[in-house]
Amino acid sequence: MNSFIENVNFFEGNDPEKIAQEYGTPLYVYNENILRNRMDAVAKVITKYPYTANYSVKANTNIHILKLALEEGNNCDAMSVGEIQMLLKAGFPKERIFFVPNNVSAEEMQFAIDHGIMTSCDSLQQLELYGSLNKGGKVAVRINPGVGAGHHEKVITGGKKTKFGISEEFIPQIFEIAAKYNLTIAGINQHIGSLFMDPQPYLDAVTNILRIALQFKDLEFIDFGGGYGIPYHKLDDEKDFPMEDFKKRLEPILDDFVVKYGRAPLFKSEPGRFCVAEGSVILGRVHAVKHNNGKTFAGTDIGMNVLVRPSMYDSWHDIEVIREGKVVSRDSLMEQTVTGNICESGDLLAKDRPLPEMKRGDLACVLDTGAYGWSMCSTYNSRPRPAEVLICKDGSVKVIRRRETIEDLMRLF
Repeated sequence: MNSFIENVNFFEGNDPEKIAQEYGTPLYVYNENILRNRMDAVAKVITKYPYTANYSVKANTNIHILKLALEEGNNCDAMSVGEIQMLLKAGFPKERIFFVPNNVSAEEMQFAIDHGIMTSCDSLQQLELYGSLNKGGKVAVRINPGVGAGHHEKVITGGKKTKFGISEEFIPQIFEIAAKYNLTIAGINQHIGSLFMDPQPYLDAVTNILRIALQFKDLEFIDFGGGYGIPYHKLDDEKDFPMEDFKKRLEPILDDFVVKYGRAPLFKSEPGRFCVAEGSVILGRVHAVKHNNGKTFAGTDIGMNVLVRPSMYDSWHDIEVIREGKVVSRDSLMEQTVTGNICESGDLLAKDRPLPEMKRGDLACVLDTGAYGWSMCSTYNSRPRPAEVLICKDGSVKVIRRRETIEDLMRLF
């Protein structure tokens, strides 16, 4: 693929250079059509049985994007009181929010209880805490399925080495605590990890959690977790997650369970990244190009404070070069290291990457930044966080989060 942003008409006829000049760089730019397309796709993963896709808010918390998820029929998972409040502000009713916290205080748990929001407990001690706060209530428990998958060990959330969930061996204690506080175990949930492109580990985990589910009576829902991947190497023609094949392979597994269980509870999944990743790019300015010891460094204003994934996970993000509003052809490539402007040697966007020769004044367009991009931004080096703009279905551009200012940072003192 020579250019993703040209192939999908990402800027919907707008000149990216003019957008960068009007709103400044670095800048998160979203495409509404792509976001809606991905959210609609996950909402239709299961059609034969009761089903909801629960978008994982941590991937992108912008209220305007949450409103799109609501309109496209997605429910949402929240991991904190802040995320719950974001969802309520976006218009989500309490019934469409699932609180899936990890090691939270009694105060956070009480907030969810007071607002009537279904909560999942991640450990036996958290279940004890919930019972003491909400005797006779309904609750879910997160099971560690013993299966994990993902692109990096830091994003694998199932298996023997992760902090998440209750191991199957402790299910008898779940029932003991539930009886002690007269709790109803309304649902079980799992999550094996993030960004897998091969459906098999996920299908294995679904099979496993359904086997475990047979130990629970009268479940209202079973949450399979999520992590469907997206092709981060799309400029090298990496294929999309095989969604249609995955759906065909999933249905017989559900059929088998429904026969054994005697009915179909509500099935859920947690597609965070898939919903939003491809719907955003970051536009950043190339401010300096230099040559050190035979290496070429292109220095941009997209630091690790703006996009931390490459520094934290060694994540790959494709980069396109824009010059005077046009995408520079990839017909001629040279090895370059693209860096940010943060005072850290690990502040690298791309290391020794074959790219069109970058020049001072160019725009670096970093692809697939809608998931765990802005939501993981920081103000490191006292750099205010960037603005976010949305290219709407009609091609208009609107600010959905203004750029922070130094005054915003000073207000906390």
